[in-house]
Amino acid sequence: MTGASEVESAIAAMPRGGPNASWLDRRMQTDVLEYTDRYDIPDELKQKVIKSLDRVGTLDNVHEKSARAALRVVSHIPAPRILEIGAGHGKLSAKIVECHPRAAVTVSDLDPTSVANIAAGELGAHPRVRTQVVDATAIDAPDDSYDLVVFARAFHHLPPVVAYKAIAEATRVGKRFLVIDLDRPSPRKLALALILTLPLWVVALLPSVRPLLHDGFISMLRAYSHSALTTLGRAADPRMRIEFFPALTRFGPPSTTVLFSRPDVTPDQ
Repeated sequence: MTGASEVESAIAAMPRGGPNASWLDRRMQTDVLEYTDRYDIPDELKQKVIKSLDRVGTLDNVHEKSARAALRVVSHIPAPRILEIGAGHGKLSAKIVECHPRAAVTVSDLDPTSVANIAAGELGAHPRVRTQVVDATAIDAPDDSYDLVVFARAFHHLPPVVAYKAIAEATRVGKRFLVIDLDRPSPRKLALALILTLPLWVVALLPSVRPLLHDGFISMLRAYSHSALTTLGRAADPRMRIEFFPALTRFGPPSTTVLFSRPDVTPDQ
């Protein structure tokens, strides 16, 4: 039987493109951190990136599409209990409580400033919402506290060992774990995307745009493939049920939506 340390070692060495990623795919990943992950970056700059992501998500309606994808997973539950981790600006949770009259949502993030901003705003005052600082690998909640845990547009921030632990932890406190994130493009598609976006690098000279483009480019290089996500799920639990859904949007950066479910959870739970 493979021990936990062996599993962790194998996961730590896994490229973002999955165990069988090509040589070129392995070259087209990075360990460089996004601004929002760095401790040497002022909160002001981090919040600027988060607000820019909020504007982009509002323009392409991704917040509502993500909320409806989450609610479809728990459509059989009259009053679902939902935990959002890595919430950032909290707009996904805001759309969930707007679209569902009985959903109770815990909005969380590892960054205390983001959580404080959400708590001080309109969402934080909502009677069906509570805010909390949460580490995705050590969630302060008993088993089965939630019907669904959702992590949108930020899973790629986690290195492989942290990512598989987050899956294990999310499926401990919740029956299901929905991840919505960037899809990892093939090396050919990534090269084409870089060519097509060359004009944007001129715009990147503007201080107001540079942080968003910086983080966006790194996000593409750190995104996980379907193969990698499947491997992470199996590392968390060899019996984990893993289901990939169609992309939420047809335009813009390609996305991945994947649902991790514990093997003991039946469809009506």
